[in-house]
Amino acid sequence: MNNFKIAWRNLWRNKKRTLITMAAVFVAVFLSTFMSSMQEGTYSKMIDNIVKFYSGYIQIFKPDYWDTKSINDIYKPDKQLIREINSVPEVTYFVPRLESYSLISSGENTRGGALIGIDPVKENKLTDLSKWVKEGSYLKPGDDGILVAVNLAKHLNLQLGDTVILLSQGYHGSSAAGLFPVRGILKFPSPELNNYGAYITLNNARNFFSAPGMVTSLVLMVDDYSDVARAKRHLVSKLDDKYRTMTWAEMQPDLVQMIQADRSGGVIMKAILYIVIGFGIFGTIVMMVSERKRESGIMIAVGMQKYRLEKILFYETLLTGLIGVIAGFILSIPIIGYFVFHPIPLPAEMSQVYEMFGIEPAMYFSMMPKVFVNQAITVFVITLLISVYPIFKTAKLNLVNAIRG
Repeated sequence: MNNFKIAWRNLWRNKKRTLITMAAVFVAVFLSTFMSSMQEGTYSKMIDNIVKFYSGYIQIFKPDYWDTKSINDIYKPDKQLIREINSVPEVTYFVPRLESYSLISSGENTRGGALIGIDPVKENKLTDLSKWVKEGSYLKPGDDGILVAVNLAKHLNLQLGDTVILLSQGYHGSSAAGLFPVRGILKFPSPELNNYGAYITLNNARNFFSAPGMVTSLVLMVDDYSDVARAKRHLVSKLDDKYRTMTWAEMQPDLVQMIQADRSGGVIMKAILYIVIGFGIFGTIVMMVSERKRESGIMIAVGMQKYRLEKILFYETLLTGLIGVIAGFILSIPIIGYFVFHPIPLPAEMSQVYEMFGIEPAMYFSMMPKVFVNQAITVFVITLLISVYPIFKTAKLNLVNAIRG
C-alpha cells in the first residue's frame, strides 16, 4: 500500500506530463469507442432495413423447405408452436407467409414469378409494404386483389384494374388456377425485388394452393440484430426436429460477407489508431524514465531495493492508464448516447446511393456494452504493455552512470 501511495504522489510531481499522458489514453478510448459505436450502429440499421424488406431476422420452416422451396414442404402452425414462439422474450412479433412460384399471365404475355400470400396488416408492420405501392392501393383484409412488382407489371403490360391469370401447382399435386384483379403496383428501391413477383392475401393463397391453414414460414422479428443468436438458441431448444430455424445471416450470406469485409477495414483503422496512441503514451513514459534516471540511481544508492522501485513505476503507469481509460469510458457514454437518438445525416450524394438500396441515409450509433468494454480493455492492455519499459530500464540501471547523469 505504501508503494501505491508513493506512486500516486509521484504522478502529481509533474502535473503537466501526467495530464498529457492521461489525455492520450482518454483520446484513445474515446476515438476507438466512437468508431466502434458508429460501425455497430450502422451495421444494425443496415441489417434492420434489409431484413425488414423481406426476410425478417428469423424464419421457421419445415426441415427441407429452404433447400427444395416446394409447396409440399409446408406446415400448419399449431397452438404449441405459437406458444413456444411467444415464450421467447427476444421475439417481438411474427408474421405468417405462404409462398410458391406461379405463372402470371395477362393477354398474350406470361411470366413466372414468386406468389406470396400475406396477412396485409401483419406484413405491413414487418416490411412496411404499403410504402412501396407506386400506383393503386394496398391490400385490405379479405381483399381478392393482387399487388404486382413494377417490372413484372411492365412485362405483362398491366394497368390498375386489369385481371391476371395465375397458374401453378397446389399442395400435394393439386392444380392451382385463379383470376385476380390488380389492386396496386409495387416499386421497391431494390432492382431485385422489382422483378420478384406478386402478393395476395394469405387466405386467398391458401385457397389458391389448396392448403387451408398452412404456411411456408413464420417470419420472426426481434428488437436488434444482437438478440438474434440468443433468440435462435431459445427456439432451437424449445422446438422439435420437425421445424428448422434459420437466421437472417444464414439466409443472406452475401450481406454477412459484406459486413465482415467492412468490419475488417474498421479493425485496421482502429489498429492504426492504437499504434499511434500507443507510441504517444510510450514517448511520455520514456521521457518520465529519462528525467528520473538520476533520482532512481540515488534512491537505489541509499538503500531502496530495485524491485520496489520497479513496483512504484509500474503503479504510476497503471494509475495513469486507469484514470485515462475511466475518463474516456465515462465521457463517451453521454456523447454516443446523444448520437444514438440523433444520427448524423449523410451528404446528398451519399444519400442517393443509400436510398437506392433501401437504407436510411445516416450514420447510426450503438450502445451495445461490448462497444465500450472492448475498447477500454484494449487501451488499458496497451498501457500495461508499455509499463514493462520502466521496469526493464530500472532492472538494467547502471548505478554509477545514473548518479553521474
